[in-house]
Amino acid sequence: MDKRVSEIGFRLSDCDMSGGDFDKCPVRDVMSQINGKWSVLLLHALSEQSYRFGELRRLVPDISQRMLTQTLRELQRDGYIDRTVFPTKPPSVEYSMTPLGFSLFAALSQVIIWAERNHPAVREARERFDAAERS
Repeated sequence: MDKRVSEIGFRLSDCDMSGGDFDKCPVRDVMSQINGKWSVLLLHALSEQSYRFGELRRLVPDISQRMLTQTLRELQRDGYIDRTVFPTKPPSVEYSMTPLGFSLFAALSQVIIWAERNHPAVREARERFDAAERS
């Protein structure tokens, strides 16, 4: 375990969360945003190309307009995406990935690949757990 921690360079004990100030823990602060239900899907889409709001809504059809707006604003606030307004009538808005967003997505892509490969095993583990809980 110590070897892995030294490779990462982060220890949970490095986080001073006394008084409930979780912003002092860089991992929790950063992960709290990208941990959302929609963030990874939107980052994945924007890693491929820029999209307008309506296009993103069609790519993720089960997201509400309100949640899409909120998630895009949060991703923009953290510097992962840019929002460009074009002076058309009506104005059109396009979202694109920033260099910071691409660097985050490079790491996230490994998790996405892992999730795709291991989804059946995770579902089987859940089914076994749920069956054991019922008995």
